[in-house]
Amino acid sequence: MADRLFIFDTTLRDGEQVPGCQLNTVEKIQVARQLEALGVDVIEAGFPISSPGDFNSVIEISKAVTWPTICALTRAVEKDIDCAAEALQYAKRKRIHTGIGTSDSHIKYKFNSNREEIIERAVAAVKYAKKYVEDVEFYAEDAGRTDNEYLARVIDAVTKAGATVCNIPDTTGFRTPYEYGEKIKYLYEHVDAFAAGKSILSTHCHNDLGMATANTAAGVLNGARQVEVTINGIGERAGNTSLEEIAMIFKTHPDLGIETNINTQKIWPTSRMVSTLMNMPVQPNKAIVGKNAFAHSSGIHQDGVLKNVSTYEIMDPKDVGIDENAIVLTARSGRAALKHRLSVLGIEMKDQEQLDKTYQKFLEMADKKKQLNDEDLLVLVGASASSEESHVKLEALQVTSGKGVTPVAAIKLKIANEVFEAAATGNGPVDASIKALKNIIRRQMELKELTIQAISKGSDDMCKVHVQVEHEGSVYFGFGSNTDIVAASVEAYIDCINKFKVAKL
Repeated sequence: MADRLFIFDTTLRDGEQVPGCQLNTVEKIQVARQLEALGVDVIEAGFPISSPGDFNSVIEISKAVTWPTICALTRAVEKDIDCAAEALQYAKRKRIHTGIGTSDSHIKYKFNSNREEIIERAVAAVKYAKKYVEDVEFYAEDAGRTDNEYLARVIDAVTKAGATVCNIPDTTGFRTPYEYGEKIKYLYEHVDAFAAGKSILSTHCHNDLGMATANTAAGVLNGARQVEVTINGIGERAGNTSLEEIAMIFKTHPDLGIETNINTQKIWPTSRMVSTLMNMPVQPNKAIVGKNAFAHSSGIHQDGVLKNVSTYEIMDPKDVGIDENAIVLTARSGRAALKHRLSVLGIEMKDQEQLDKTYQKFLEMADKKKQLNDEDLLVLVGASASSEESHVKLEALQVTSGKGVTPVAAIKLKIANEVFEAAATGNGPVDASIKALKNIIRRQMELKELTIQAISKGSDDMCKVHVQVEHEGSVYFGFGSNTDIVAASVEAYIDCINKFKVAKL
């Protein structure tokens, strides 16, 4: 009988800490419901003490999902734990995730403390959390750089205090798979609670050296039975372990005797939803969910796949939700088909009015693009939602450019229901358009970065543009989508402006 591996998803906590990836509560609920459909066991919904937004999101996610455990992060501080308990009040299954740094570096420089005091604080935090919930997870921050003997003392103490799960983070992504696997094995052998089934070991690996997935797999093979992961591997710095990679490793290697509850056919739509809502493009060669993951360009590979697909594919694309026979949506598709496809992607239309508005946007896009895929629909819904809340809206844009011609852009904006127009020249069509925009919105703004991502192959396909704009010492992240690259760039710039701290322009 295979061992059960619990999937702890921290997309909405660790993943959302990436600059520019912040979600509002409605978007977080969308992702949480999709994670529930995907089959994750635990959803880390946020860090309630960190902000009112996080606190509210944990409350609303607790109400929105049914069977996954909802987890809230805290420091080993009583007020953090009080706040987490309050945020979890509506959760059907609840967990408090508390902890403290255990490496000598953290003990000395972060806490100005000593080893014995850290153990006392860890135990006190677990005992305090147990007053609120039965399910308490303890994290030993920077466990990757904590010596095994002392780490075992900490973990033994917190399991005796009642920790049901012990998280062993490789916080800096420093350890090699062999080292991390040996660390998990050492703890399993030296802490009685694990062999006795009173607590389970959890992995939480970062990807600074590109070893997060390998380290996580090594941890599982040495006794860990929970993995802390994110969709698309998003997370601080170089990211976290990818949920989709771990799920498919054990699905394609049944001989390892590890099973998850993940419905792998929902991996692809979940990946696309998170990428779109978080404005975080998936690199084309990303394992499992990159657009090239099942593509073959080499003649030798193509010949082999045509003869027998297993020559170069170890997974069936349909196993991760890539279905070549999916419904194709065009301008002739009706509301029912659109609503159904959005539902498959985890997006529910709240009422007929919302569906009607989305459908009109859909028809406008379909007239330009002819056929719409899942990526287009996710972009459409995200763009529609942001435009409805916008203070500044793009009404019209006309650009003249070409070889031997100075690019000229004319732009029309609606700001608080008042229309403004301006024109400008530039080094290129995007530069001219942004200068024209600045002629209307006269603020000190500096474009720091602009990234263009074509969704797929065709010349009529949607493109997504991500920009970073600095304003009054703060950097804002914007997102735009359009079949026209220049228009998408301007929309992304306007998205930044709508996020400026001062609404009046």
